[in-house]
Amino acid sequence: MIFNAPDIDYAGLSPVIAMTTGLVVVVLAAVFDPVKRFGPALALLALAATAGLMIWQWNDPADLVAGQLRIDGLAITLSLLAVISAAVAVLLSLGDPAESQAGRSDYLALLLGSVLGMVILAQATSLLTFFVGLELLSIPLYALCGTNLRRRESLESGLKYLIMGSVGSATLLYGMAMLYGASGATGFNAIAEGLRAGDGMLGDSLTLVGVGLIAVGLAFKVSIAPFHQWTPDVYQGAPTPITAFMAVATKAAAFAVFIRFFLVALEPLADQWDVMLAALAAISIVVGNVGALAQTSLKRMLGYSGVAQAGYMLAGIVVASQAGIDAIVFYLGAYVAMNLAAFAALVAHERRHGFSDEIATLRGLGRSDPALAWPLTIAMLALAGLPPTAGFIGKLYLMQALIEADWTWLAVMIAVGSMISLGYYLRVVAAVWMSPEEETAAAPEPGLPPAIAGAAVDDPFADRDASRRWYLVGPALVATAATIFFGVIPQPLVEFAQHAGNAITTLV
Repeated sequence: MIFNAPDIDYAGLSPVIAMTTGLVVVVLAAVFDPVKRFGPALALLALAATAGLMIWQWNDPADLVAGQLRIDGLAITLSLLAVISAAVAVLLSLGDPAESQAGRSDYLALLLGSVLGMVILAQATSLLTFFVGLELLSIPLYALCGTNLRRRESLESGLKYLIMGSVGSATLLYGMAMLYGASGATGFNAIAEGLRAGDGMLGDSLTLVGVGLIAVGLAFKVSIAPFHQWTPDVYQGAPTPITAFMAVATKAAAFAVFIRFFLVALEPLADQWDVMLAALAAISIVVGNVGALAQTSLKRMLGYSGVAQAGYMLAGIVVASQAGIDAIVFYLGAYVAMNLAAFAALVAHERRHGFSDEIATLRGLGRSDPALAWPLTIAMLALAGLPPTAGFIGKLYLMQALIEADWTWLAVMIAVGSMISLGYYLRVVAAVWMSPEEETAAAPEPGLPPAIAGAAVDDPFADRDASRRWYLVGPALVATAATIFFGVIPQPLVEFAQHAGNAITTLV
């Protein structure tokens, strides 16, 4: 008997290997007390190594693990967005009560485990790796949402996310089983070939129900209405650094597989699923924007905003062309910058105000703390799609792709949704710059921590100097600068997005 060893492309697998190694090192660091305090540095080093190895493979697309994974422009660009988001989340977590209560090494290991799932998901070209990557992404996040053990809302958000995420995963898996039965294959390219070759399979009810269930399962993960019910509660209850990470990194990874699955595996069915996705996108735009209008919590508002933003991005998949993919990836890049600017400013503000995310606590922030007020303001204007920000260019890019593909009514929905969104984004800006500052809390009793404006006097985690912490203000300012830069000079981000679009057009 002759055993033929499999050919392993270690260069192509190097980002996954680096992330796995970093995860193991961070876990082992908990055993050694002298090394434990370097956990954030080790996590950042693992993320930097992963990003560097992805850039090394920038122009070397390859199929990996017997065709179960593929590293190409789409996988690299969207994985890089997830890695950047994770690096910012590590910085924002420094000094957060959730990190200390859960254990720093455990907290960071869960975060890196989720990023590893995102990298695998972005590279998945098979139903098997698709599901493994999705679960590896999701399960650590269920735990991370509940890491603030002293807040009932955090524990509640972890439980809600677990239940709703499990429903989404079960729905997805059931749809995969049906699609496998219809096509007789698990690889995305093989599924497409099986659907083309199968007698009547393109219109078979088993195929169509399977596609619908998979779309519903993915809609749960990216907060597409009407499968978004968990999003506002989980966003509000989870520790804010984790909310920031979920808001951007999860969407980047999930849309990577959304694009690859629908435009490669289900390309023969494009004339049947495009209307379904267009309807979901329109519903999400309406529900997200209207739902955000009544919110008084900034995190809940950003949760509903994320539902609307996911609808905008889903519209790009409906186009089913390179122009649509380019527009989605461009908008995802802008979305990462806009949201990280908002959440970094919110984290610093919460540290000063007893971890309250109420919009009312932002009153007078423009006068009391301009270093936080400006990033938050620019992020709100960018999310609303106002020039000269990357959000404006991103929506323009999406609308142009839709109009060129004769989906003009969906482009109009994006414009209408953007107009509605001004009602809640500008309310935040008005609170920051136009409302009088709240009165400072009374001085605490002897032995209690010093009170700050709006903070509970018995909150041991309140930090009046949070707005001067470089690891909080730095990410906010950098993300704000990126939001403006790509709004004025969008070409670098356009080329970054086109690298993803080129990868898909070579496969279909």
